[in-house]
Amino acid sequence: MAHPLIPQITDLATPIATELGLEVVAVMFHTHERPPSLRVDIRNPTADTGLQDCERMSRALEAALDAAEVIPFAYALEVSSPGTSRELTTDREFNAFGGFAVSITANEPVNGKTEWQGQLIRRDDTTIYLSQKGRTIEIPRTAVGKVYLDDNLER
Repeated sequence: MAHPLIPQITDLATPIATELGLEVVAVMFHTHERPPSLRVDIRNPTADTGLQDCERMSRALEAALDAAEVIPFAYALEVSSPGTSRELTTDREFNAFGGFAVSITANEPVNGKTEWQGQLIRRDDTTIYLSQKGRTIEIPRTAVGKVYLDDNLER
């Protein structure tokens, strides 16, 4: 279960990222760590996400979080990019990474297959749509185990 402060932190981080030309991909709060760790994953939609993007977002978000006093205890802030083996789980991530190369593994076979690679088209309530060499593949969400960004595939 997500930490109850995640929606408030996301609402605060999203316009900051937008102003910096970035997108918030995920927000996670690891309260089992000492000190607790707030991780915000960002991406640059126009270029590879770099260390400079993470530093700019970290400085701006840190100041905003301190000013808003959203988190009433000590914590460590980590801003990073989702990386190349990032699992997609939320609607926001599926929207943000449309057109990106992904690998999909299924919990159960679909037409005899349990793995697919291609470009993510979209996800709706029942299906994940994948492009393979211009052909659309439809995979039922109920069968899907995991969806990962895959930097080994060409875009």
